[in-house]
Amino acid sequence: MGKPTGFMEYPRELPTRRPVDVRLNDYLEVYDPFPEDRLRAQGARCMDCGIPFCHQGCPLGNLIPDWNDLVYKDHWRAAIDRLHATNNFPEFTGRLCPAPCEASCVLGINSDPVAIKKIEESIIEHAWEQGWVAPEPPRVKTGKSVAVVGSGPAGLAAAQQLARAGHAVTVFERADRIGGLLRYGIPDFKMEKRYLDRRLRQMEIEGVVFRPGVNVGVDVAAAKILAEFDAVCLCGGATQPRDLPIEGRDLDGILFAMDFLTAQNRRVAGDGSQHHVHTAEGKHVIIIGGGDTGADCLGTSHRHGCKTVHQFEIVPRPPDDRAPTNPWPQWSNVFRVSSAHEEGGDRVYSINTRRFVGEGGRVKALETIEVEMKVENGRPRFVEVPGTEKVYPADLVLLAMGFTGPEKNALLEQFGVELDPMGNVKADAAKRTSVPKVFTAGDMTRGQSLIVWAIAEGRHAAHSIDKFLMGDTQLPSPLDFGNHARPFA
Repeated sequence: MGKPTGFMEYPRELPTRRPVDVRLNDYLEVYDPFPEDRLRAQGARCMDCGIPFCHQGCPLGNLIPDWNDLVYKDHWRAAIDRLHATNNFPEFTGRLCPAPCEASCVLGINSDPVAIKKIEESIIEHAWEQGWVAPEPPRVKTGKSVAVVGSGPAGLAAAQQLARAGHAVTVFERADRIGGLLRYGIPDFKMEKRYLDRRLRQMEIEGVVFRPGVNVGVDVAAAKILAEFDAVCLCGGATQPRDLPIEGRDLDGILFAMDFLTAQNRRVAGDGSQHHVHTAEGKHVIIIGGGDTGADCLGTSHRHGCKTVHQFEIVPRPPDDRAPTNPWPQWSNVFRVSSAHEEGGDRVYSINTRRFVGEGGRVKALETIEVEMKVENGRPRFVEVPGTEKVYPADLVLLAMGFTGPEKNALLEQFGVELDPMGNVKADAAKRTSVPKVFTAGDMTRGQSLIVWAIAEGRHAAHSIDKFLMGDTQLPSPLDFGNHARPFA
């Protein structure tokens, strides 16, 4: 695949980021354009590796060596056909996926892996520019109807696949706009919302009906949905944030990350001044949580004009290179610098917050202590290090410690679906729940996961729903592309 000697001739290369002092003045995406000839050279680096381990790294089963080779050979139309065969929304994954495929690239054993993620994004953008991405309405309607609850990547993938199969699909979303965390959880500097909007326009032409501002279980009863639709797919996500119930938690100025990010995305969308309450301007900001959501809060705080910002992580700093206990082709747990980290702030590892300190009902500081991670019976335990106590000033604290699963609300109560021991919606290998004709996909059943897993699950659920409604299906499932390394059940 690619050029047989390409991996020896071309180094890994990615587009440069816009200067920090420029991009902090806007919410546009941070990357500069990448010339096509240099992108094709990246495609040339794809080796004739014999066994493409990038396939097992991708939950969608993306045909990565195929489209790497096609890009190198300047066959862009064929490349987008290969890409769309497995992925409904490569412009989303090309920007937002952490790229487990790259961690599994054979070239990555002793060199830098192929720039798979950038090639994927470039293929889809080239296709949009050339007019090759067109609506695909069904030739024949089935007369069957499906309700999809939740409009994140899992719900959108399921809805598009089912609409193309000829079913009448209605997507219910409790927020005022469609898109789930793609709309309100992902900052525009990582993905501008115009990329989401153009896909939604495509889906509407394909026949998908979107009903934003409808909270199923509150505005409309689950019983009504079950009565009116032939099948239901629950794709509400894992939206219950992990809290930090320590002394001082009730002080003003302590927010969940999603409340902070949603308010900012609404401002960027032009929703008015009522959302300016959650601002980091001129404040000492502490972000508790070192993952992607924490980095999103970091980049947003920089753009607000915070005074200082620290990002806390309870685990030790990852190594610069793979540890012996983290061999290829596993996901590489190494130190990474995102665009937000490049923009400033201090990352503090092996630290735990003991309590929040307030003044006049508002948070003013955090009392912390360093911790040492010990693993006992395969589970981590954090032991305080005496004498390492420290107080950090804080006017705004953002809790970005992940999510504990779907919200236990009227939606799940009214549908009456069984939950698994982790509190997620229980489903079998076909994504069927314990309730007849009710299916589920994405983080609502997997727990907090990646966008690429959400799309894969949405496609797999659509495959199963179509088969349930029609007795057979021609909709592909990610399992059809050989991705058996990590089962869906």
